[in-house]
Amino acid sequence: MGGFSARLSFAFRCFFSLLFRGTIPQQIFQAVSSSTATAGLTATGLAAAAQGKSGADASDPNALDRAVQMLTLLQRDGRLIDFLEEDVSSYPDGQLGAAVRSIHNSCRQVLERYIKLEPVLSSEEDHPVTVPAGFDPAAIKLIGNVTGQAPIRGLLRHRGWRVCRVTLPSLPQGSGRAIVAPAEVEVA
Repeated sequence: MGGFSARLSFAFRCFFSLLFRGTIPQQIFQAVSSSTATAGLTATGLAAAAQGKSGADASDPNALDRAVQMLTLLQRDGRLIDFLEEDVSSYPDGQLGAAVRSIHNSCRQVLERYIKLEPVLSSEEDHPVTVPAGFDPAAIKLIGNVTGQAPIRGLLRHRGWRVCRVTLPSLPQGSGRAIVAPAEVEVA
């Protein structure tokens, strides 16, 4: 896999693809995974778990509006969309790092304010864990030399994240629900 900027790009593309389509882009999946057995990985399991805890209906017509609303909050408070749409290849690493720090801090505050996350596994990373039989493959992804039947022992490489509460503000009325950020026109 590539350097920091490639990983950052993959992370944002995965986040928004999962948010809007419920799938990880095939190109990214192939780039980061040696196994093609789980290429159809979707957010269905996550959506079902979140539905049980939040009472949200996955077929709710407001689902797209809520996804756009989350993008709007990340743009408003963290300028995330502006950053992602900017061609940063010409900026020196030091300048890019400073920009990322500010965007990271602002977007993290948005997540903390509106979405409560918890780890899928509470163990410490790089420590041994046992994956029980009947585990949810949407919640736990086995990587490396996967053989045999569960329970399977391995090292926890990433704790994973699960949405346990969403407290987005009320949706605005009117036709502007698809607007992430309005165009700004300065009148002299």
